[in-house]
Order: sequence, then structure tokens, then C-alpha cells
Amino acid sequence: MSDGPLVSAVVATYNRANVVATAIESILTQTYKNIELIVVDDGSTDDTPAVLKRYNTSLQVFYQRNGGPGAARNRGIKAAKGDIIAFLDSDDVWLPSKIERQVAVLQRLDESVPCCLCSAHLRFVDRPTLTSFQNALLNPPDPEGLWLNVPEVLTNRFVLFNQMVAVRRSALEKVGGFNERLRFLEDYDLALRLSLLGPFGFIREPLAIWHQGSESSLSTEAHQQMTRLIELEIGIREQLLERPDLDTDHPNLRRQMRAALTKTRRKLRIARLRQSQSWETSAFGYVLGTLERCADAARRRSPWFIEMKTTPLLEGATYSGAAKN
Repeated sequence: MSDGPLVSAVVATYNRANVVATAIESILTQTYKNIELIVVDDGSTDDTPAVLKRYNTSLQVFYQRNGGPGAARNRGIKAAKGDIIAFLDSDDVWLPSKIERQVAVLQRLDESVPCCLCSAHLRFVDRPTLTSFQNALLNPPDPEGLWLNVPEVLTNRFVLFNQMVAVRRSALEKVGGFNERLRFLEDYDLALRLSLLGPFGFIREPLAIWHQGSESSLSTEAHQQMTRLIELEIGIREQLLERPDLDTDHPNLRRQMRAALTKTRRKLRIARLRQSQSWETSAFGYVLGTLERCADAARRRSPWFIEMKTTPLLEGATYSGAAKN
């Protein structure tokens, strides 16, 4: 496809000379051709700049001091000219029809729908492959549709977001892009803020491939700093609770967010116990962590577990997200 709206593909990279070319090629070989490719090198000290120079006129490259993933993606957003913006981490890939499929969905939805999210194959080093929708316990009955209760679901669990989303520029401008103060969970924070604008379009089929990070990747670093990760999660939820529009537009969300915040604070206490230098205290933390996981498993099977609510996109029909929300 060469017609349709311009899509800006933004790749943020840092010391990924060995894999960034694969990510770039997955964008250049998209079936949808009206794409501008923007790469932001976030202060690489390896051969990443040399790899990028090979592509010459196929992409725009911006170099900056290392400022983290949020700052790099915001630089790309600022340079982008497209009405739709999509992100790809430099160690992951898009499947060929990803952008074509997402543009087609967004063209059938009005501006009240901020984005379209597809699933992805998650390729782990130490466990079997599954999809990002399976990992987040999302089970839409239809191949494409409107996801109606996004904030309620995101309040209670993470959904892999950056590599799988195509976002309207207007929606990014409304929420202010990525929070550059967050080194981790910046995608979760953005997804939550976008979810308050309206329902998401979705595609059940995996149209990207996520690879478990290397030892130097941010995802690996985040898991090595689990206490810090939970502290950031608490901060994101506390900020959301401060929003005055929460009660007007999402009457049940404040209660759900407070319950999620209580649970997250409990997780933080357990994580700190497990890190204790005292053997007895650390062991007690591990016992509490096991009990917490058992309680989570029980909640997932309970009638109060928040399932994904959707409506299908029927052939040839167009939809208003506001009318369906």
C-alpha cells in the first residue's frame, strides 16, 4: 500500500549495533509503503552509528546524549511528520503486514480511538514462546475490534505496548508523549494515559516479535532492580489517582486503582523483605511472595477478575469509539 496516511516509525536505539539493522529491515519491508523511518541514537558508544550510515537516504537519524528511552522516543515524535506514529525497539521486529493492518483498523475508527494495539510473539531465552495478549490474559473473541475497558484492565496488569502500538499523533499530543523521568515502565505510563482518552482498536493476531533482552538491556536491568520497578509502578498509579477527571469519565476506576495500589505497596514490602541481609527476614519475604502469587492465581479464576470487554469490527462498517465506550 502506498496511499493512506503517513506513518512515522520511530526506533530508539542504544548500543545495538548487532541487531538494529534487523529492526530497520523489518520496517523497510512493510507492505504499507507510506512510512517515514526515524532512528534516534541515544548516545551509543559502539558501532551503531556506522550501521545506521549504511542506510543513507532510507531513514532519518538523530544523535543525542544518552537520556533514556522516553527522551529518545520523544525526540523521534518531535521530528515525525506522520498522522500515525509507531515505535519499535531496536532488538525487536515487526512482521510485514503490521502497519498496513493497523492503519486499516484506525481508518475505520474515529479520533476518539487513540491507537491500535496488536499482539506479538514473545521469545524468551528460558521459557516457551507465547503471545503478548496471552501473557496479559487478554482473550478477545474476535480477530479485530474495539477494546472498551482499557483503563480498568491496565490498572490491574501490564500489556506489552511500545512495539505493538500505532498511535494517532493527536492523541500523543494530548497526553504529552513519554514521561522522560521514567527509565523503566515509561510505556506502561503512556498506555495508561492514552487509555483515558477512549477505547483502543485491537488486532488479536501477533504482528511483531519481541525478544527477551540481553544482559545489558533495559528489560534485564529492570528485573535486576525489582524494588525500583515496583516503586515506579506505585508512583505511576499515585499520579493517575491525582487526576480530577478520573471520577467523571471513569467512575469505577478510582476504586480499582486504589485497590491495585494497595496490592503494589504490599509487593514492595515483600520485595524489601526478600532483599534483607537477615536470613530469617529474607525467608519470610519469600514465603509471603509465594502466598501473594497463590492469591493472584485465585483472583484470576474468580468472578471479579476484570476481563477484556470488546466489540467486533464488522466488514465494511465504521465506528465511533465514543459511542461504544
